[in-house]
Amino acid sequence: MPRSVNAVASRQKRKKVLKQTKGQFGRRKNVWTVAKNAYEKGLSYAYRDRRNKKRTFRALWIQRINAGVRQYGMSYSQFMGLIHKKNIDINRKTLADLAMNNPKAFKAIVDLVKK
Repeated sequence: MPRSVNAVASRQKRKKVLKQTKGQFGRRKNVWTVAKNAYEKGLSYAYRDRRNKKRTFRALWIQRINAGVRQYGMSYSQFMGLIHKKNIDINRKTLADLAMNNPKAFKAIVDLVKK
């Protein structure tokens, strides 16, 4: 009995990977073995960086809040300590957005915390 292989499914699998690596440099886009490795590596980077993105955005928000609060003679840590002590529930993302785009509202929060 001859050996049975599912050429259609194998071809579809290869085409799917090659479509995902389209636009990459050199053999990464058109040689199956190289493209497969590049594709798998890209998936692992994507998984890792979805988690790293949260860290980098939090760091950015902290920098923006710190810059906004320094204008009023406070540091970031003092401000966050007071904001928690006053039981004001505003997350860092919102505070950073206010510090950048709505300085009047941010100043009102800083004044409320300073009292």
